[in-house]
Amino acid sequence: MAQYLLSIYQPDGGTPPPEMLEPVMRDVNAVKDDMRSAGVWVFSGGLHPAESATVVRARGGEALLTDGPYTEGKEHVGGFTIVDVPDLDAALEWGRRLAAATALPIEVRSFQEG
Repeated sequence: MAQYLLSIYQPDGGTPPPEMLEPVMRDVNAVKDDMRSAGVWVFSGGLHPAESATVVRARGGEALLTDGPYTEGKEHVGGFTIVDVPDLDAALEWGRRLAAATALPIEVRSFQEG
């Protein structure tokens, strides 16, 4: 088994109104329940907006703190799920299901061993 990170990329901006968000969250929770039933779910979580981030950089033995996201962009990681699956194909299938549930891009990446 290998662990994969399924990153959910969402556009910047406010939270969608309840009539739009509630069906999405219902579908996302259904996928998460299916992951748990299949025994592949490890952990998942949503993140606060990108503008609430702080970037820490090491410079000359000091820590330099910068408010805001690391990269300038119109989309940022808004949440993630970690799955423990047999292979990339299985991870991609869960990524497809999350993409369908959220209507957002899902990046699928494996963890390095060691």
